[in-house]
Amino acid sequence: MVRGDVLQIVAFSVLFALAVSAVGEKGKPIVRAMDSLSQVMFKFTNYVMLFAPIGVGAAMAHTVGTQGLGVLVNLGKLIGSLYLALLIFIFLIFGLVIWIARIPVRQFVRAMREPAALAFATTSSESALPKAMESMERFGVPPDIVGFVMPTGYSFNLTGSTLYLAMASVFVAQAAETTIGWHMSLGQQITMMLTLMLTSKGVAGVPRASLVILLGALNSFIPSGMGPIGVAVIFGVDELMDMGRTCVNVIGNCLVTVVVARWEGEFDDRRARAFGTPAEAELDLKTGEVAFADAFAQGD
Repeated sequence: MVRGDVLQIVAFSVLFALAVSAVGEKGKPIVRAMDSLSQVMFKFTNYVMLFAPIGVGAAMAHTVGTQGLGVLVNLGKLIGSLYLALLIFIFLIFGLVIWIARIPVRQFVRAMREPAALAFATTSSESALPKAMESMERFGVPPDIVGFVMPTGYSFNLTGSTLYLAMASVFVAQAAETTIGWHMSLGQQITMMLTLMLTSKGVAGVPRASLVILLGALNSFIPSGMGPIGVAVIFGVDELMDMGRTCVNVIGNCLVTVVVARWEGEFDDRRARAFGTPAEAELDLKTGEVAFADAFAQGD
């Protein structure tokens, strides 16, 4: 951990988790201790983040003072490239999934407006979770599928964060090549991509959590201490990029709940097409009447 060897840490963590799971009841105190430790570290990180603007301002001032205003142009290109990549990903990949799963596009966009806007504004997936779950249930996905798939996707289906990590790591690698002449080969790029895909699983849904993953991966691949310097430079504009990647994360998790419901044959097309229309209120009324009649017939 001191050296920041991410692959070794991940391998140890997986083996340790398998061992804890294998011992059963005896391993529960360890699980509770690790859960308490994670909550403490999240709170610790929040304290650090309160002073982050001061550190970011100092880092940006040092960067601009030593490298000139041109570095801001490169950061602007990074932000623009990320949002362009996210838009392409949404229209091509998400659009293809929507077409294959036969999901009504207009109603899905209407269902996603509020949770996506909330995630974009707060840069936190967790804050958008209740609204996203509510919208998907209204969209015709059964509550049991929403309750299982959505929280699981928050740990393993972070498409926006993964795309951001790939672009930010290449950006820092290119900066290292310009500064110290170090070149990242194609094999190293593929290895780092696989490392980021693995280590980003289970990342916390809190603002700037992806930076921790990025820093650990860069320390393992980029020499001469350029990893922390590159992250410090990106940190100044990470808020703007976090908004986009968090929004895409939420959209992707909502889409996968609909796909799973369609896969299981439990997706309610009629409710989906009625989302946000007067017909939705009529369906809610009919559903309530049926539920009341069933409860009355059973003597409840």
